[in-house]
Amino acid sequence: MSEETARNTSAPPPAAVQKTSGGNNAYHNFHNDFVHIQDPNERRRLALAEIDKAPFGWYHVRACVVAGVGFFTDSYDIFVVSLLNVMLGIVYYQGSSGGKLPTNSDNAIKLATSAGTVIGQLGFGYLADRLGRKKMYGLELIVIIFATIGQALSSGSPSVNIVGLIIFWRVLLGVGIGGDYPLSSIITSEFATTKWRGAMMGAVFAQQGIGQLTGAFVMLFLTLGFKQALTQSPGIGQCDEWCAVAVDKMWRALVGFGAVPAAIALYYRLTIPETPRYTFDVERDIEKAAEDVKAYMSSRTEGTPDDVARVQNRIAAQEGLQVPKASWSDFIRHYSTFKNGKLLFGTAASWFLLDVAFYGVSLNNASILETIGWSTKDATNTYDFLYNTAIGNLIIVLAGAVPGYWVSVATLDTLGRKTIQMGGFIILTILFIVWGFAYYHISDHSKLAIFVLAQFFFNFGPNMTTFIIPGEVFPTRYRSTSHGISAASGKIGSIIGQGAIATLRYRNGGTWLDHVLQIYALFMFLGIFTTLCVPETKRKTLEELCGEDQPLPVGNGSQEKRPDSQ
Repeated sequence: MSEETARNTSAPPPAAVQKTSGGNNAYHNFHNDFVHIQDPNERRRLALAEIDKAPFGWYHVRACVVAGVGFFTDSYDIFVVSLLNVMLGIVYYQGSSGGKLPTNSDNAIKLATSAGTVIGQLGFGYLADRLGRKKMYGLELIVIIFATIGQALSSGSPSVNIVGLIIFWRVLLGVGIGGDYPLSSIITSEFATTKWRGAMMGAVFAQQGIGQLTGAFVMLFLTLGFKQALTQSPGIGQCDEWCAVAVDKMWRALVGFGAVPAAIALYYRLTIPETPRYTFDVERDIEKAAEDVKAYMSSRTEGTPDDVARVQNRIAAQEGLQVPKASWSDFIRHYSTFKNGKLLFGTAASWFLLDVAFYGVSLNNASILETIGWSTKDATNTYDFLYNTAIGNLIIVLAGAVPGYWVSVATLDTLGRKTIQMGGFIILTILFIVWGFAYYHISDHSKLAIFVLAQFFFNFGPNMTTFIIPGEVFPTRYRSTSHGISAASGKIGSIIGQGAIATLRYRNGGTWLDHVLQIYALFMFLGIFTTLCVPETKRKTLEELCGEDQPLPVGNGSQEKRPDSQ
């Protein structure tokens, strides 16, 4: 009798599992489907299998739309800067400047967003691993909305320059945009079915093309709407009074529109459930996420659990769950191994090399169209110039960027990510070599055709895959941080491409664009070799890719290390 009492005292009954909060039509809470199972490893296995093997349905479509709206907004805000700067020059730099923004101001505004994006990618990437995906998702949209409205309402004064104000708001905007990169990628990958994970993540990122397209359409419609005022000016250097007021309204409307889709998606982002992978692998809190990297089980189905049961269940979960616990020492140890370090280098370096050329070209669409003679062709007034610029952007995006994104979506799970990335870098190398070395030997229409082809193979190529692969290959406990590091490397590349290389396109009173394109060809060539450092990820579970698919033998309360994490 006394022995039975002792056994009952030392082995309390398993605590019932409490449901986690969150869940809506776009994001199903898979965790709550398995709360009746006591063993944490079995609950983890079943919940992740449910996600990985789920047939593709409208649930996945809705989830892609909610995540994709953020990328729509990000892209719109990033790429309208080329059109924004054209109009800022017309409004604020008449006279000796000829209606053009000074080169230093033009570059500073374009670089401001990228600088903020680096901060957002690293900061939100780390916090999503530290605090949880659910707690951070939606905050980045709030930052974007606030910064967009502030930017649209900015106005210069005798003591404050308009360029300085725009730079301030675009740095803040960049922080929000940067946060969207790791969060949207990893949340989509952790909720996606294995068979169509590439297409789902690709569909989210493809909204970047829709954002670019919308920016071009909004610019076109604004130009048409203010046609009467714009035609009164003989050129952008003589746009004053009525014309200047019209252009001032145009740039504010163009920028402000970016807050609309973000506001629509905000509710869904703020109400998503925590991803099951994060609940199991990082929080180790199968009942309710109360603190970071802590797991406990209450002794009752409702109400506040007693302290003794909480301590016992927390210890049991931490020792029983067969997944390494996140810590700085584990992070350093994990990436100190050659296999894992090479993987992080491959994703970060590929993104860096891509963005040098991608943003060096894409943020200068308007300038390149003017340089190759498209914007100024047959332009007799400000309306003609802005109309040609809008149409040129529309052609580039509609013929090149948007098809490239959706061809990627259709082939990511069949051709594979690595194949598309490698092929893209090879073709882009060839295109930039032809464009750069034959610059003075081909017609303006031929240059525009190469420009369109480059946009197509950027997006049916490394621009798509450098976003997807980092969201798949890293362990859950460091997935967001690692994606943030990779994405931030890309934005550093964009800063170099725009700040240090693209500025050379005008030199000694003439164009130096041919040499800039030759430099971009070199970066595309180097991307071929960094692609060799990343694996093929199609049709593999996230646990297979990061080496957490095999159960760990547990003995004497200690965990055995996986070969890949030694």
